[in-house]
Amino acid sequence: MSDATIVVNGLRKRFGPAVALDGMSFTVRPGQVTGFVGPNGAGKSTTMRVILGLDAADAGSALVGGRPYRSLRRPLGHVGSLLDAGALQPSRTARNHLLWLAHSQGLTDRRVDAVIERTGLRTVARRRAGGFSLGMRQRLGIAAALLGDPPVLMMDEPFNGMDPEGIVWMRGLLRSLAAEGRAVLVSSHLMGELQDTAGHLVVVGRGKVIADAGVAELLAAASGDRVTLRTTASPEAATVLTRAGATVAAGPGTLTITGLTAERVVALLGESRIPFSEVSAHQATLEEAYLELTRDSVEFHSIAGTGAAR
Repeated sequence: MSDATIVVNGLRKRFGPAVALDGMSFTVRPGQVTGFVGPNGAGKSTTMRVILGLDAADAGSALVGGRPYRSLRRPLGHVGSLLDAGALQPSRTARNHLLWLAHSQGLTDRRVDAVIERTGLRTVARRRAGGFSLGMRQRLGIAAALLGDPPVLMMDEPFNGMDPEGIVWMRGLLRSLAAEGRAVLVSSHLMGELQDTAGHLVVVGRGKVIADAGVAELLAAASGDRVTLRTTASPEAATVLTRAGATVAAGPGTLTITGLTAERVVALLGESRIPFSEVSAHQATLEEAYLELTRDSVEFHSIAGTGAAR
């Protein structure tokens, strides 16, 4: 698809004394899902609103296909967005809500029926949207975002309110939209869902980008060279591995080793005839990688053991 790129460059935005965006810069490219993550107050929603022309930046630019959103004719054909699933007229049926949007952009009834089918709304299309669950309102918001068959899609917390079946459906939809050549930007707090969905991650904190990299690259960096060892001879194993240059930390029933590969650990234990039941390289989750990257950008930290905040 042509024009399927978002370029954010040096965005700055203040709300009174509060700095919301402090030089935010990143690019969302076609053909992949880009996760947009960060603590509350990091600037995610403000950035998305600036891209969509809902807020004006104090400095910098946000371009969709090389142009500001406000300069786009029939914007639904360029950018589809889901920022607030509750932004609908509750007395309208789902289909009438979509028809109203479609006709405002010169789109056909046939297109409305196509997005209803794709988002699984066919059986509830003639029900009033005000009676929908949050998950069904999310589907309706996504149907609205897809109306113009846009090359760029932006979704803020699309997994909210989804049941397990809906989450699986959402993952598949996002991946399929990217596979069609679209640029897909997804803000979410659910790292597990993004790990299974996104190919790239933009991590933000305090109004600026902390990390901008592929998910595989971030997971590899967070995993490091840690190896988990289970053995009934922990003291002997720790002695052998420390002599070989490793750092060894004891845990409940395991040793955590850094500085040696899993293959080298196995070889050393074999040479010394030390029994073991497991040697495995640590595989970090996206949540672990995210928490490590953002630990200095979180506004409120829990005090261990109390649940209090400071």
